[in-house]
Order: sequence, then structure tokens, then C-alpha cells
Amino acid sequence: MANRLAEATSPYLQQHAHQPVDWYPWGDEAFDAARDLNRPIFLSVGYAACHWCHVMAHESFDDAEVAALLNDNFVSIKVDREEHPDVDAVHMFATQALTGRGGWPMTVFLTPDGDPFFAGTYFPPEPAQGLPSFRQIVEALADAWTSRRGEVLDSASTLRQQLGDLAQPQVDGRDQPPGSRETLEKLGEGYDMIHGGFGGAPKFPPAMVLDALLVKGDPTSLDMAQLTCRAMAAGGIHDQLGGGFHRYSVDAGWVVPHFEKMLYDNALLLGTYTRVWRRTADHDATMRALFERVVYGIVDWLRDEMRTDGGGFASSLDADSCDIRGAVHEGIFYAWSPDLLVDALGEDDGRWAAEVFHVTEHGTFEHGLSTLQLRGRPDWARLDAVIATLRAERATRFPPARDDKVVAAWNGYAIDSLVTAGMIFGEADWIALAKGAADHIWRVHRVGDGLVRTSRDGAPGTAPGVAEDYGALALGFGALAGATGEAVWLEHAQWLLEQAIVRFGADDGGFHDAEAEPRLARRPRDLTDNATPSATAVLVQALRRTGLLAADDALLQRADQAARTTWPTVEATPRFAGWSLADALVVEEARRGLRLGTAVLVADDPLDPLAIAAWRMAPASMAVVTAPEGTSGFGDQFDGRGMRAGRATAYVCRGQVCFDPVSDYTELKTPLWSRC
Repeated sequence: MANRLAEATSPYLQQHAHQPVDWYPWGDEAFDAARDLNRPIFLSVGYAACHWCHVMAHESFDDAEVAALLNDNFVSIKVDREEHPDVDAVHMFATQALTGRGGWPMTVFLTPDGDPFFAGTYFPPEPAQGLPSFRQIVEALADAWTSRRGEVLDSASTLRQQLGDLAQPQVDGRDQPPGSRETLEKLGEGYDMIHGGFGGAPKFPPAMVLDALLVKGDPTSLDMAQLTCRAMAAGGIHDQLGGGFHRYSVDAGWVVPHFEKMLYDNALLLGTYTRVWRRTADHDATMRALFERVVYGIVDWLRDEMRTDGGGFASSLDADSCDIRGAVHEGIFYAWSPDLLVDALGEDDGRWAAEVFHVTEHGTFEHGLSTLQLRGRPDWARLDAVIATLRAERATRFPPARDDKVVAAWNGYAIDSLVTAGMIFGEADWIALAKGAADHIWRVHRVGDGLVRTSRDGAPGTAPGVAEDYGALALGFGALAGATGEAVWLEHAQWLLEQAIVRFGADDGGFHDAEAEPRLARRPRDLTDNATPSATAVLVQALRRTGLLAADDALLQRADQAARTTWPTVEATPRFAGWSLADALVVEEARRGLRLGTAVLVADDPLDPLAIAAWRMAPASMAVVTAPEGTSGFGDQFDGRGMRAGRATAYVCRGQVCFDPVSDYTELKTPLWSRC
């Protein structure tokens, strides 16, 4: 018999819809039941692509005896962290404060008013490796609530106060961004000079930090970015056959990934690899070719595997799938042995592929299998033929499951990166792909006077949009407006930012991550990056781009106010504030004369060579828009401006200083990079 989760739009919640646990979704009904029954709340947070979430669900939540214990003593709430990032953030903070670590599945016990009093992550069905069993946890906490309730409530109240105090971000009133030299030196202290990236195992793709290094663009910063991008592209974390990246590497050398593939990672990395390709010199042909292959591979993966029927992009692919016997393994879909390569390709190509992809007899992964890593400088034509054959062979395997809910913010990142890549590589189809996603989000996710965060099968979910959703979509819509010259997308971006300022604005000029939620112990606000940039960093970028395209000084001033709140975080932990660091570098350069500006290109063809050149050469402080003569909706920036001698013409202005119009792309770099 189905429980309440059967009606959820989240595939993750629906995976638990037929369990014996009497699950509630997050909402008033659950909290009203907890207060009416005077029972504590068991909160379980996870997501569809989470391997250990599936393990704990099978071991504990499918167990009738464990379910009976939960049903008799608690009100159980299941949350998809991707649907409710605010709920996840607050309780992850509590989990880390109580245990010193975090992760998913997240296991939290709350008072009926929502105050945490116990937290952890995965608990096994039997005691193991120093962990009590989940059943022992449930029994002990049920007894504590019955026999020592006063102590539990006092502890929860104290913890709520402490969490509120700890959660206040460090914000000061400084007027200057942190110095780039000192900040980049601190960033470099954690850099892995052998394998690229930062820190040791596990190692995550540092897209936001790489973007900041590419903004700086000096030889040291560029070397760090290029080495990291090259190492990831050649590593097992990169799906060499199907395109795109897995979530993280369990080792420091990018060899063995955690195999889930997330939309947000790949959307952000698409932009990063486009920018690193742009900054890589023509004479570095091998590196440039590798980066280009990565870009095209991510776009192919987005189009072929992640696009939903409505035009939006799905959230993720699972890490697990079945082998030929029906047993579930993590990564089995992606792994190979030398014999499997020979079976698929024949003796010659199979042995060659094993060498190129570093597939060994003993295996680099598990069970004698290897991930595919790209070694040396292969014959690209032969490699393409081999990849086509192996992709066809892999397609006969059982594929990982797809979480097909559409998340607003992650689609915003995808739209932004697809537009950027489409303009820089001159691919109109990529811009059309971005526009399809933008149409879907605007049509489905705009409900009433705001956004919902998720949808599925064209039906909007119930979770309200958070600050990241408004910012990322505004960023993507602004890119789409600049690339197409369609002012309606700029209007949408302006509306989103107006809503964000009202809904999430903080007294110090920054932003909260979500609207106030009375059921949460605190209102989330985190100025550090996690898997995606901080919501404040996203909104700053969106405000700057939209303000430049709309010639709206108020939006630019609002960006300045919010940016100042990020500077202490940039100075203290630059590795975890990549987009805020990138913006601080732009602000620093603006004070040295490379002021914010707009390149207005008057052209009949959005992909005119002059427009492509502008997108390829423009610094991070510059917004680019291309549209025909007489276009309106971008402030007055197209007034009185036309093509010269029938040729596309660029009008570049920085602040109040405008440069002579340019129609020859070889002359475009001067106004784009001139200081004033």
C-alpha cells in the first residue's frame, strides 16, 4: 500500500512511496501531526542519485519492524535535498555541529517544533565499525523522549540558540576587495601541483575556483586552471565515451569517481571548459583540442541524455546500475576490462584502446575492471571510431536511473553555459537548446508572483524557489538576451532580480539563501560555495550582467552592496568562494581602469563573426549584446547606432567612456580591454 509520498513530484520521494514507514513530505501536515501526537520528528534527507541513501532505505526503511518502531514513536519526514535546499542546509549545519561531519543520507531527530536534538548520516542495520544500528538509535531516542523529555527539550533549545549564533556570516563594512596577490597566494597553498585541483582525496571538480583563476589570467593562474582542466578531462572522473563528468573522484588523481552524474556539475563545467579553451593559445593545439572535445561532449550529454520532453534538463543520473545478472553495482555501466574491449573492438583496436584508456589486467577500479582514462596524444580519428563502437556496446548494458525532475537553478546554469559556449564556438543549435530550457522554466516554474524550485513532467512542484533559483535563472536569461537580442529575456531577468531583492535581501546589503521558514531552526545564509556557487555570488553576477545589459545603475549598485558582504569570506577561504573571488578580481581591475562595460553589436546575424569575436575576447567585466538596428529594451544602448557600410559594428563603452565604433574583428580587442 502506498504512503503519502506517492503523490510527490520528486522521484526520490516516490522511491519511498511503498515502504512501511508512514512517511510525510516536508510541510504543515507533518508538523501538525507531531504537535497533535506530541511526538518527535524523524527527518531523513537524501537525493535520488545517492548510493548510500539507497542502501539505508533497503536495509532499514524497508524493514517492517524498524518501520513499526518509527510509526509508533515518531512522525517521519522524507526530504529530497535538491527540492528543499534550505531544509537540507539548516539540518546539515546542525549535523556537522553535532558530529563534526556531514553527508547523505542525513538522519536528524527534531522536537515537534523543529529543533534538532540528535543527528548523524548513515546508520547500518546492525552495529558495525563503531556505529550503532539504526534500530538502536530509534529505540534509544524514543526512550529519551518518553522518560527524559525535559532534558531533550532543554538540549534542543540550547542547540537552536548556538546554531543561530554560529550561522551568522562574517560581514564587515570594508570598502576595498581583498588584495588579489594575497588571496591567490592563499588559494595556491592548497593546490595539487601533480594532479591539479585542490586538496587531497576525495577531490571535487573546482569549477568556480577555476573560473576565478581564468578571470585573473596571469601565467600562474592560467597554468593552475589549465593543468586542472587537463587532468580532469583525461581522468576517470570524465566519461570518455558519453561526455560529461561524474560528481567527484574518490582519489586525488581523478582516477575513480563516485559515478553519479549531476546536472549542476556539468552545467558549471561546460562554462569553465569553454572559458579555459578561450584562454588557451592556438599553439597549445593538443590541450586546446582536448578542451574542445570536453565542451562538445558535455553538450551532447545534455542534449541526448538529460533533456526532458518539455525542453528542460533533468537533475541527475544514478551512480548504480545492474550487471548482466541483475545485481546492482556502483559504476558498472562505465567500467571495462581488456577482454571486454577486445570483445567489442577486435584484437587490434581492443589492445590499442586498453593502452590509450589505461585499462589494465588488474583493474583501476573494482573486480578487475577499470575506469577509462585518456593517456598520451592518441590518433584522434581512430579514437573517435573506437569511442563510437564502445558507446554502441555500452548502450546494450543496463543504464543508470535518471532523476527527471527539473531544478530551476541548475537549468539556469545550463542555460548560461550553453549560451556562452554557443556564442564562443558559433553553434546556433546550442543556443536553441538553451532557449528551449528557458521557455520551459518560464512557462512551468513561474507560479503566481514567484518561482517554484522544481517540476516534473511539466507539472510544477510545491517547494518555493530559493535565492539561487532566482539568481541562476536571471544569469541565464541575461546571457540569452545578449546572444539573441531578444529583450523579453532581459525583462524576465529584471523581474527575477526584483523578486529576489524583495524576498531575500538582508539588512547589510547581502542576501539570505531562502525566505523565512518558521519550521526551521534558523534562516539559511551561507556565503561559501558548496556544490554550486553561493546564492549571493550568483545574484551578484546576475545583477551585474542584467544591470549592464539594461543600462540600469540601480542594479549595478545593488550588486556592489551584495559583493561587499562576500569579501571577508573571499579573504578567509578563497577556495570555497570561487565566484565571489572572481567578482572581487573584476572589482579590483575596475578600480585600476578596466571598468565595467557593455559591447553593443549592431548586426542582423546573432552569430556574425564580429559577435563571436566579441564573446571570445571580452573580459569578465564586459557584457555583450547583439541585435539588429532599432532594437529596444536594452535601455538606450541601440539608439542612434547602426551598421557601418552594411557591416556589423561594435560600440564599446566602459562606464561613461565610449570608444570609436569597430567593424573589423581584428581591431576589437583594443576597446574591449582598454582602461579608462
